[in-house]
Amino acid sequence: ISIYYVIMFATPGPNNSILTASGIKFGFVKTIPNIFGIPTGHGIQLALVCFGLGSLFLQFPFLLNILKYVGAAYLLYLAWKMFGSLNIETKEDKSSPLSYYEAIFFQFVNSKAWVICITAVSLFYPEKENIFVGTLFMVTMSSIINIPSISIWAIGGSIIRKYLNNHKLKKTIEWFLAFLLICTAISIII
Repeated sequence: ISIYYVIMFATPGPNNSILTASGIKFGFVKTIPNIFGIPTGHGIQLALVCFGLGSLFLQFPFLLNILKYVGAAYLLYLAWKMFGSLNIETKEDKSSPLSYYEAIFFQFVNSKAWVICITAVSLFYPEKENIFVGTLFMVTMSSIINIPSISIWAIGGSIIRKYLNNHKLKKTIEWFLAFLLICTAISIII
């Protein structure tokens, strides 16, 4: 299970794109609430799947399609935030990093996170264990592996930030990352 989680959490996806952009734009310290919100939201998701919500997705696959569209819309919203709401009249940047609760919420519209949960439970759930002990095991393992795996992306972004003294270059990279979020949203829909 640990190798599966490392591969799923450390590979590129919506969470890691957001963490990299946040590291670049706001630094590592201001990104910490987002870093802890992701495993919290994912842990809640995972517990729900362990307690039977996953069978609902298997029975009604259109629910995952709905999540895809909601998740894509949320990624577009985050890209808009990353653009600094395109406030052309003032030079003041009013954008802010994703909060702890926003990161938790995002997991519920992140289709990759749902796929991770459903796959992990169907492949690795300890069947002969009490449901509460098995669920606690799954959530604990997920959280232990999730935090360092996703932190790498925020650290990478904050390292890049140190080399971006040029405001125009920093803005260009922020816009590029926002564009990548838009591309991610489009790829989710397609």
